[in-house]
Amino acid sequence: MTSILPPIPRFMFTVFEPISLIAGCLGAWISAEWFVAEQIPNSVQTALSNNATTVTYQLGNCYFLLCLIGLGVLYTTTEAKVVRNYVVALWLADISHVGITYWMINYDQKIAITDWNVTTWGNIGFTVFLFLIRTGYLLGLFGPDRNPVVPRKKAQ
Repeated sequence: MTSILPPIPRFMFTVFEPISLIAGCLGAWISAEWFVAEQIPNSVQTALSNNATTVTYQLGNCYFLLCLIGLGVLYTTTEAKVVRNYVVALWLADISHVGITYWMINYDQKIAITDWNVTTWGNIGFTVFLFLIRTGYLLGLFGPDRNPVVPRKKAQ
């Protein structure tokens, strides 16, 4: 593993977050109707149009792509600037992700957090948690980036 992240952000961004992205991807791919209904707590599952099903499958594909990009960037680069810019991009996306989700939930659903389903907790709760971890990393609260381990070339 060539990740230069300190241990806590490294675990969160190279193990835990990719697993959650694969879970989201599979949810969208396995049952588009269920996935769409889960976006708002206590929604009724209904049949989707072909357009809505296509968009849901493509969203699942975006989750898969985000997983691959994250693993590709964080496991292969030794440049702190690249890692930090990647984390800043995710930090900004966290804001819009939570904002859009929260905006679409009506007031009663916003305050009844005990009634939130697992998807709402993922879209708001887990994303806020990742946002806080990203903020801590960007502020240096987890310590400095690790020095990259560069493999030695064997003498011939």
